[in-house]
Amino acid sequence: MSATFKALGLIFGAFLLTGCATTPAVDSDGAFAELPEPLVGLAAPYQNLRKVRLDPNDNCFWYLHDGPVEATWLPLRTSQGNPICQAVS
Repeated sequence: MSATFKALGLIFGAFLLTGCATTPAVDSDGAFAELPEPLVGLAAPYQNLRKVRLDPNDNCFWYLHDGPVEATWLPLRTSQGNPICQAVS
């Protein structure tokens, strides 16, 4: 297991614990109204952070990419290309 993956697990483990205290607000697409700062800091800069949701099937974050033909949900990735996922307890 890489050090980056372990660090992501620790960060999102903490995110999961703080999420128990409050439920984040989401819109009709399930996208967060406001992203947690650790998530913003991990995400590569070329991605749309205005529309991000957590997929319960894989516990990974996905963002809405507005392409020239259609909008598509793509996995949110770090600058190194790793998917950003929430730790599973």
